[in-house]
Amino acid sequence: MGAFKIFSAEFKASCGTVEQFLKPALPEVAIVGRSNVGKSSAINCLVNQKGLAKVGKTPGKTQTINFFEIATNGPRFMLVDLPGYGFAKVPERIRELWGPLIEEYLRTRKNLQGVVVLVDSRRVQESDRAMVEWLMRLKIPVMVVATKADKVTRGHRQTALRELREGLGMEEDPLFLSAYTGEGKQMLLDQLREVLTLDAPLP
Repeated sequence: MGAFKIFSAEFKASCGTVEQFLKPALPEVAIVGRSNVGKSSAINCLVNQKGLAKVGKTPGKTQTINFFEIATNGPRFMLVDLPGYGFAKVPERIRELWGPLIEEYLRTRKNLQGVVVLVDSRRVQESDRAMVEWLMRLKIPVMVVATKADKVTRGHRQTALRELREGLGMEEDPLFLSAYTGEGKQMLLDQLREVLTLDAPLP
């Protein structure tokens, strides 16, 4: 089996309410993380399209659930970009809307095959652990990815991995990813292929 490759990514919808969600048609993989974790850069790196997900200088810029249709050399799927969590400067009213929106999507989406949880490779926040634990309780396959890997020196890698494992309450090491160098990109793509080929009935 050759390497899993993404051929194209197409923006399909931006949804601010549950009623706007696309009708389930393809398997979906969601990507979630704190507002300053580099989510948009990670998405653009993953799909090899620089401007697909908007990279903002202000954390908390993504305020909707965004659907992207992904064509690959394997299964076609939908990549779903969820609003960032845990950024205090986002107005409280918007945070109150995000919470139920994200929860409803993750709790009820029947064609959701897995969730990529992005965490900062240099520090784990309590909200990161809470997200991972909640997804595990929902029995959703979780791929934990430590972003900004280029900021962690090779000599500090093992220490960083141990701190990430302990901070998240995990037994397995998270995957290091650098949107800047591309480190970890192919490993994440291969993990995506694994979750996309799990037996999960579509609605």
